[in-house]
Amino acid sequence: MSIEIALEEARKGLASGGIPIGAALLGPDGEVLGRGHNRRVQDDDPSVHGETAAFRDAGRQKDYRRTTMVTTLSPCWYCSGLIRQFHIGAVVIGEARTFHGGHDWLAEHGVSVTVLDDPRCVQLMEDFIAARPELWNEDIGVAE
Repeated sequence: MSIEIALEEARKGLASGGIPIGAALLGPDGEVLGRGHNRRVQDDDPSVHGETAAFRDAGRQKDYRRTTMVTTLSPCWYCSGLIRQFHIGAVVIGEARTFHGGHDWLAEHGVSVTVLDDPRCVQLMEDFIAARPELWNEDIGVAE
């Protein structure tokens, strides 16, 4: 299943010292076009979120309307904007308990949104937030 790829990416991000958010961009037939994980810490680049990494890894596509972004966590406003900008047709979200991003806005604008509430995604983020609250706050733009 597609969430498995995103979870694998999230775990890679955590193992390399970063924030455990992973994503994959899938084509209309479910083929993996791109995959990636949050690399803000590793690359010292605040723009490399899981969704943007997967989007970049996919390379240029002629049309994104029939693609699906799969992500372990509700996409932030930055990543929600990317989804809208390129007319990505669907988003599958591992969980939205630990962070409620822009997925309601995406749904209001015609993007098909599925929130899985996957306990593995929830646990991954809860453990990370408890262990590294300062890094999490930095990632979501909250001053301590």
